[in-house]
Amino acid sequence: MKLILKLLMGIIAGIVIGLFVNETAMGYIMSFQMIFGQVLSYIVPFIILFFITSGVSRMGKDSGKLLGLTAGIAYGSTIVAGVLAFIIASLIIPVFIDGSAPAIDEGNGFSPIFELEIDPAMAIITALITAFIFGIGIARMNTPTLKSFFDEGKIIIEKFIWVVIIPILPFYIASIFVELSAEGTVWETLASFGLVLLLALATHWLYLIGAYSIAGGLTGRNPFSLLKTMLPAYFTGIGTMSSAATIPVTTEQTKKNNVDPAMADSIVPLGANIHLAGSTITITMASMTVMMLFGGLDSPTFGAIFPFILGLGVIMIAAPGVPGGAIIAASGLLTSMLGFNEAAIGLMIALYMAQDSLGTGCNVTGDGAIALSVNHFISKNK
Repeated sequence: MKLILKLLMGIIAGIVIGLFVNETAMGYIMSFQMIFGQVLSYIVPFIILFFITSGVSRMGKDSGKLLGLTAGIAYGSTIVAGVLAFIIASLIIPVFIDGSAPAIDEGNGFSPIFELEIDPAMAIITALITAFIFGIGIARMNTPTLKSFFDEGKIIIEKFIWVVIIPILPFYIASIFVELSAEGTVWETLASFGLVLLLALATHWLYLIGAYSIAGGLTGRNPFSLLKTMLPAYFTGIGTMSSAATIPVTTEQTKKNNVDPAMADSIVPLGANIHLAGSTITITMASMTVMMLFGGLDSPTFGAIFPFILGLGVIMIAAPGVPGGAIIAASGLLTSMLGFNEAAIGLMIALYMAQDSLGTGCNVTGDGAIALSVNHFISKNK
């Protein structure tokens, strides 16, 4: 919650500074914005490589029907959540946004004082494929040296995010809003922020009601009673902003919904790492809003967004257990698939971080519905 307050302070400070900033100062601000944006682009392939490799190699030890069924349902749930977000955003957001706002990079022609090229070590898809090759290989061949390398690499990248990326984020967001304020487009952007937050929250609950209706239909139980049991996990997720930190509460509440304790102990931690439906909903809606709001980006058609959602379902495995990890991991796809520049990525981070706690609550509560479904199918086939 402290990070959200810092981000809000950054937005307010950015708006105020943008009203009085001169062109020279703006050049330095743009330089900082460009360099930090490139650092984000540089670190994302390593997040994908180390986090996915480490996660897949651990899953391999528990491979079998439970893993395959859980992973399949989790991925399908994430895709459905993304498509639901696309449909709702397509119907409602264009009513409020006409797409006539100027593109971020067209603005008033602000340019950085100096430039520094920081090229990513590898492409996003390259990192993704490499991660799956090594993750599956380590799991099957039982190679402790390689597993230790990727596990320790994951720890290093996670510490880098906590020590470098997270503390600088409020200043990065402030720089974005300095630019928007100076260009005169900040109020349209803030109005869009409010709309996305309300839509995302409503869609989270629409998704959860649908997920528990399916789980209730499979188990022959009242979906609203099942969902009510999971509310402690939902509010814990909101408070911690971390699916991993909420695992004990999610597991306990899942068991109260009569899921086999051994299955709950296996499914919930797995879901915390691979099932981020709430995050997918928000990222999909926020990306569509940014695409509609600024004319320099393509239109958010289903043909453009659906492949992005498919990729997002996989990339979410790399979302580390830190606030904003999902949007940082997804920034590579936003750049490579949707053509977002550094400024658009900054807006996405601000939009996402404003509701990160709500997305986490949806993520962990959705894990309970998956546990109910997997428990039903496996118990039925015993």
